[in-house]
Formats: sequence, structure tokens, C-alpha cells
Amino acid sequence: MIEKIKKNYFLIIGTFLFLYFFFNLLDGERGLISLLKKQNLLEKLQDEEKKLKLKIENLEMKNSLLNENIDKDYSEILIREKFLYTRKGEKIYVLKNEN
Repeated sequence: MIEKIKKNYFLIIGTFLFLYFFFNLLDGERGLISLLKKQNLLEKLQDEEKKLKLKIENLEMKNSLLNENIDKDYSEILIREKFLYTRKGEKIYVLKNEN
């Protein structure tokens, strides 16, 4: 038995080294699976960053309309939306989306 091990010593060591590197290539902290997870997370975070940048731009635009030089049309739109304000004689039409 020991003689067989001595004959196949390099084969056994080579097999264990191959298995070790193979499992670390796939699984480890810097492995292929971890790389794919991190790339997926990076894509999600980039999408979220784009959404937040658009939201910030929208808020900055709205804020610019409400600074010292007040835009009367925009303030009227806000009052009508928030307080459901109407003038005398105006009709309100509500459109329902059937989707």
C-alpha cells in the first residue's frame, strides 16, 4: 500500500492541488461566484444611482421654481393638486385608467 502511494505521490499531490485551486476559483472570497454576485450588486447600485440623480434634478427644478422669484403658474398647480382648489364655475374631470 505504501509503495503504491510512493509511486503515485505526484499524482495524489497534483490532484489535491487541482481540487484546492478549482474550489477556490469558484467559491472563495475572490472566486468566480463572488465576482458574479458583486457585478450584479454593482449594476443594481448604478441603476439606483441613476434614479436618485433624476429625482434630485427634479427636486432642484421644483425648488428653483419656488425661490425668490415665485412662478405663479407652478404655485397655482401645487395649490390645485394639494388642496383640490377650484374656482367658481370650473368643472373637474376625473379620468380613470382601466389598466
